[in-house]
Amino acid sequence: QSRRERFSDTSNSSMKGSSGGTTNATSSGSTNSGSGGGSSPAIALCASCDRCRARKTKCDGNRPCGNCAAKYLKKHKLTSIEGIDLSLFECVYSPAKRRGPVPGRVGQARKASEALDHSPSNERSGDLMAQMGGVNATGLNGMGGQGMLGAGLGGMGGMGGMGGMLGGDQVTADLLQQQAQLAALGMGNRDDAFGQQGGAMGQGGQPGGQGQLDDQMALQRQMMLQHQNVMALQAGLGGQFDQNQGWGGAAAGASMFDQGGAGAPGIMGAQGIGPQGGSAGSSSMDSQQSAAQQQLNLLQQLQAQQQQQAAEQMIMQQQPAQRQRKAENKDDVGGASGKGLPQSVMKHLPLLEKNNPGGNRLRSYYSLSVDELFCLPSIPTNEEYCSRLPTPINPNLLPRFDLAALQAARFAEIALGALANNQVALALELSNATVLCLRECVEEPVHPSCMFDVARAYLLHGIFRSFRADMVRYFKYRRVCLTHLSQLDNIEGVESLLAAISFHDAWAYMIHNASEAALPDIDNSIPPLPAPHNSEQNGDNSRFSMSTIPSMIASNPVNQMWIQGPPPVFINNEAPALSRSLDALACAIRSCCDQANSRFEGMSGDASGRCDDNCVTPTTAAVMANQNELCSRNMVLSAFTLLQQHEASSSSTNKNHGHHLVISAMDAFLEGGDEEEAGGFTDSQIQSLLSVCNTAVEHPLLLHQGGPTYHMVSNAAILLCHLLNGMHANRNSGDSPGEMETALFEEVLDTFIAVRKLLSIHRRKLPVRLRCHGIPRPNFALEVNGADNPGAPFIDLGETLMCGCRGCQGFVLMACSPCVAAERAQAAALKAESASEKDAYSIGEVNEFDKELCDLGVEFDLDDDALLNVLSRIIAT
Repeated sequence: QSRRERFSDTSNSSMKGSSGGTTNATSSGSTNSGSGGGSSPAIALCASCDRCRARKTKCDGNRPCGNCAAKYLKKHKLTSIEGIDLSLFECVYSPAKRRGPVPGRVGQARKASEALDHSPSNERSGDLMAQMGGVNATGLNGMGGQGMLGAGLGGMGGMGGMGGMLGGDQVTADLLQQQAQLAALGMGNRDDAFGQQGGAMGQGGQPGGQGQLDDQMALQRQMMLQHQNVMALQAGLGGQFDQNQGWGGAAAGASMFDQGGAGAPGIMGAQGIGPQGGSAGSSSMDSQQSAAQQQLNLLQQLQAQQQQQAAEQMIMQQQPAQRQRKAENKDDVGGASGKGLPQSVMKHLPLLEKNNPGGNRLRSYYSLSVDELFCLPSIPTNEEYCSRLPTPINPNLLPRFDLAALQAARFAEIALGALANNQVALALELSNATVLCLRECVEEPVHPSCMFDVARAYLLHGIFRSFRADMVRYFKYRRVCLTHLSQLDNIEGVESLLAAISFHDAWAYMIHNASEAALPDIDNSIPPLPAPHNSEQNGDNSRFSMSTIPSMIASNPVNQMWIQGPPPVFINNEAPALSRSLDALACAIRSCCDQANSRFEGMSGDASGRCDDNCVTPTTAAVMANQNELCSRNMVLSAFTLLQQHEASSSSTNKNHGHHLVISAMDAFLEGGDEEEAGGFTDSQIQSLLSVCNTAVEHPLLLHQGGPTYHMVSNAAILLCHLLNGMHANRNSGDSPGEMETALFEEVLDTFIAVRKLLSIHRRKLPVRLRCHGIPRPNFALEVNGADNPGAPFIDLGETLMCGCRGCQGFVLMACSPCVAAERAQAAALKAESASEKDAYSIGEVNEFDKELCDLGVEFDLDDDALLNVLSRIIAT
């Protein structure tokens, strides 16, 4: 009996000491956390973020820190973090610990064998057990993980013995919600971790693969142990709400103790929550509730931190070959995706800035040459583009696909400007920059807000290729442009782009002599647009049998290689007047080419005894069906009227020299002439010819316009030759010329000499295929010795190197009989083929510099082919 009493006294005293230790530990934890009463304690965070601690780098403590901000800016290629949500930087500050930074791979490999006994998770679990149950953390190393948790939390499960001491539905809901979140977080991350582990095991045959596997297995065991600890803790706390009777929680705690080993009765008795200590448990309800809530929060943050660190380490341990395969998967088109633009493009990016003198100079050359006639809308700046979006954004956050589209359009403009200024090498580099920027755009569907600029870039780049005599790529890029225009109904500026296509197509129509058989076959590489299902969508259809909607014009089968038939922009009364005027001139040029081809076919038929009457083009058919509206003279008159309307209503200071030059040339070409006047030309016709030549001399950049402007000026100079020959013949007839005739002859001669010199210089810069007439010099010896050879012409047009276009040949052969004209036309075609290379060598064009330019062009052609191959695949699908 005495021994039993002494044993009972000893047990009670030991339990009281244990209970006091538990209370001190709990209060100490509350004091350190800075909490008071039952409120949630504030948690002290580390001075360094998780990423800086893991990398052992210095952290400035900002939110986000400098290292995380620099990483985000470099990853997304930004220059400022203004307006970016803080959560996107992934800069996380975890609760402060009494240990140093997370060890690296070497430390993890060393601790892999001690993951269960001496891992950081077990040490943290021991600390938590000491705070919650008064158990020394170092004394738990001999137990299993589940047993330790049962020993530490056995008494916590008995808190339900007082019938809902934590009472309140709000606390119950909070604990259940945290339990669900922790369960989902733990299981989800565990599955992801095992998936990454499997990927690493696939690389285990490579050097270092087994070490990485050991590190990952150790981390997985830590995560699983933490997950089990948290779930067990939640189960212990949840037992308070599962039973309505006072001893339900104690039973749950006892069952956990049975799995963990001996020692739980002492802890339960020390807590005063069992049958012996109900009143003590009732008095400490608030402190225990606060401690339990605190431990749950700490465990949740601890587990999230460990899982984040494990994921980062697994990503860092990923094999380089896997990262390379991911980069190759992103690079679908072989362009600069994900790597930024190449250095050849980056060095020219300053030219795109508004305040760059070199870029502004090249842009001025473009405006005074190509855009003088096309008058396309200006390309928006980055700020203007961002402000036009449905949701305006910061220009620094502009997506790289949209930025590449704008850069491509700007590069295409200044490339044409450099070509007009005879900076051929720079023009080729800028053209290649256009191609590389367009390759950036094809990775994703073009945003509707920048689709017009992409279409403009394709057209301008195609015009650049045509100026280099690369007609195959011109027709391909032209069709890609139409593909984009088919999606741009009711967009401002579309009519201007269509009119520009129509006018430049008139030049292609002319140099190919309106023969579709002479066109390259591009249908296999760039498929034609599907034909529209319903073309009856415009009021003009009843008159011209076509629609004026841009998408219908682009998808019209007749317009797939060049625009022909009725002028689609001109017949649209809602289109801008300047665009309608340009389209009317294009239709008049096509009609004149058809008439010239018919005359040459007739002369060839008469000479050979046969005649082909089946060459009726869509343009000829439209003109014959609407003679009053679409005949050439009426179209030129309508174009001039529309130009006057535009100039009267516009506040621009642009004088439209390009439009006036083309209208004056067409007016002179279509006028019948007067046999009674000198040379057979009327006064108005002579005035128009002089106006054309003087405008070209005053503004030589107009020869670089798109379309047949250069050919028109050359033919105007040929007509001046006929005029000079007629006036010279009248002077040699014996009649003394008057003062007005002498002054007119000198004026025409001076103009001819000036324009001939200008045309000769421009002709030498062009590829042989694109050259118009080589105009002969005047024979000034006839002025001195004219009596010796009275029938000799002042300018022998028989020495002319005629253009390959039949429409241009007719101006040279206008004084010949049909048979002679047909013979000379055939001879000119053969002579042009045989003399083209001789003419090129005779003027010293082929030299070392030109060879370098040719090699550079061949190198850049590879990038064009790569872009066209990608476009072909995209359009075909």
